Amino acid sequence: MITSIVIFALYMTVLIFIGIFFFKKTPSLPDYFLGGRRLGAPVAAFSTHAADMSGWLMLSFTGAVYAYGMGQIWIAAGLALGTFLNWGFLAKRLRRYSVMAGSSITIPEFFENRFGDSSHLLRFVSAGFILIFFTVYTASGFIACGTLFSAVFGIDYQIAMLAGAAVILVYTFLGGFRAISWADLIHDMMLLAAIIGVPIIMLHLTGGFTGLARSAGPGFFNVMLDKTGKPLPAASIISGLSWGLGYFGMPHILIRFMAVKNEKTILPAAVISGFTIVVSLGFAALAGAAGAVFVPGSDMPENMFITAIHKIFMNGSVFLAVPGSIFLCGVLAAIMSTADSHIMVTASAIANDIYRGLVRTEHSDKYFLRFSRVSVVIIAFIACIIATDRNSSIMFLTSVAWSGFGSCFGALMLLSLYWKRINLPGAAAGIISGGVTVIIWEYISCVPGASGWITPREATGLYSLAPAFIISLFFIVTVSLATKAPPREVTEKFEQAASPPIFEE
Repeated sequence: MITSIVIFALYMTVLIFIGIFFFKKTPSLPDYFLGGRRLGAPVAAFSTHAADMSGWLMLSFTGAVYAYGMGQIWIAAGLALGTFLNWGFLAKRLRRYSVMAGSSITIPEFFENRFGDSSHLLRFVSAGFILIFFTVYTASGFIACGTLFSAVFGIDYQIAMLAGAAVILVYTFLGGFRAISWADLIHDMMLLAAIIGVPIIMLHLTGGFTGLARSAGPGFFNVMLDKTGKPLPAASIISGLSWGLGYFGMPHILIRFMAVKNEKTILPAAVISGFTIVVSLGFAALAGAAGAVFVPGSDMPENMFITAIHKIFMNGSVFLAVPGSIFLCGVLAAIMSTADSHIMVTASAIANDIYRGLVRTEHSDKYFLRFSRVSVVIIAFIACIIATDRNSSIMFLTSVAWSGFGSCFGALMLLSLYWKRINLPGAAAGIISGGVTVIIWEYISCVPGASGWITPREATGLYSLAPAFIISLFFIVTVSLATKAPPREVTEKFEQAASPPIFEE
């Protein structure tokens, strides 16, 4: 216990010092929210991966494979494919276009400048959905923090959750985007060490792949069967693959494309990011499979990874407690690396897109920088309130938020960068239809079932991202074609952004 406390304390102290270091290096809003567009390839790649994977990877995904079998690998396949497509189709063009579109520093601001929206409609609607879904997303990270600290140190969940949230808040509040990006670089190193090391050790202790195959159920390792050996429903496969669509609309990932130094940075960053996503998801699936044999019968699948670390390392030996504590810090790193980005993007929506963009504009940049830091505190406070319910499923909260962003912004971002005819009414229709569909699909009991009204997701077994993305795409195209074409100055800027730059940066 003492070893774990010391290592956790050292790790969190390093994070706080990163925030302090970058405090003086964030004199303006572009610095605070986008790091002054100075991210190099390694920092951009590893921070993108860390911001993407989160505690969901080690707690929820490993727990899903543990509980339901390797049929859950379709989620990993969708995410890996989505990562490659995101870097390949969006990164370079979004970096270029965001600079041309008024040096936009947030996704809502980019949409407003991209469509020449003087009414601020897109900015307001986009920021509103960011507030809704990212607050939920942040809460899932705080729940994961509380779950980890409570399991490791045996302290009350509420105190554990608040302690983890406080550390995230401090370095995010002080150093902004650059502190988050460099912290996420460290987070990702810790994450990768844990997600690779722990399943390899579990595999060895369970007799290798032969031992796993002998001990697991008949359908556990067949990706086309569920854990009981029954054929996996088509809705489950489609739902898993559809997770990849979410990448096109994830603000905390897209802003890293906007923040890289130049377009030359993108290719090496994409290679690093693609490699790490495949490795981390592959070993996470292995962890879930090995855990089904190594720590069988757990009634809390999302704690399986933590339980496995305790069983391997925390047996009273200080020699083993050190690597065990480092691996537990890897779980903490996965949690923090996403929660900090969620807070930052949500705060930017409040400060830059709602307050500055729509309410007051006469104050100085330093005033809005101070207000942004206050916004960070407000968002963290609201997320803590939501996270007080420890029974909330990390997997469910993450899936709803992921679907929300992919549906609101995914189709719109793709068409904004690749279709000249898209216009302001079509863009607004796409955001609203996608977001509303997710809320109805996940929360509104509007379909008759055997024992009463149920949600569309319960009725179909289909993850909301697939239908909501299609509906958003449909509304964007039909409304754009049914209304007036965009003005000439908008299409001219689109053509400039679509063409290779004349001069390299």
